[in-house]
Amino acid sequence: MLTSDALQVAIVDDHPLLREGVAATLAAQPGIEVVAQGASAADAVRIAAERLPDIVLLDVSMPGGGLAAAREIAATAPVIKIVMLTVSEDEEDVEAALRAGARAYVLKGIAARELVGILRAVAAGEVYVTPSLASSLLVEMAAPGRHPAGGPLQTLTERERQILERVADGDSNKEIAALLGLSEKTVKHHMTNILQKLQVRNRVEAAILAHDAGARERDR
Repeated sequence: MLTSDALQVAIVDDHPLLREGVAATLAAQPGIEVVAQGASAADAVRIAAERLPDIVLLDVSMPGGGLAAAREIAATAPVIKIVMLTVSEDEEDVEAALRAGARAYVLKGIAARELVGILRAVAAGEVYVTPSLASSLLVEMAAPGRHPAGGPLQTLTERERQILERVADGDSNKEIAALLGLSEKTVKHHMTNILQKLQVRNRVEAAILAHDAGARERDR
């Protein structure tokens, strides 16, 4: 039974069987209401304006482009959380989606229970990227000498670098604390410092900044 505080979700994907399957899976979960479906970027923008769902699920590849839809929705209805649900494992698509305003990047084929958990976390303000993809964003973030002198990563301590590398692997604060022999409170304190030093809003943006610094170093 749906309640007034049910999480309202819209699904936009140009593959009807997959879209309807995801819709049926989510609709069967308590506290989640699928309010609309669409098959194109134009549908996504229209649904966002008309229904103002809590979350909109977008594919990267669809008529009109999922990334274009994400940018438009983020600009016109920033209260809506955007989640990319796609088959693309292209690192450039991950970065582009996050820069477009997506709060999560999830690969299709994910278990229903896990997807539901991610949606609830995103609705609560968290950011999520499939761990294997998040890890690649920091592949260049090793020793300080591998980044341009004076770059923002130079301001991080060795401990902060260790924590950021674990974040890129998809580890939670609790898992990082256990791995590094720290308290969870200490890890949270380090994360706050990392975000402040890099002047970013969240963990994923920090990973992207680190990746960009590595890319510039490769071009030198």
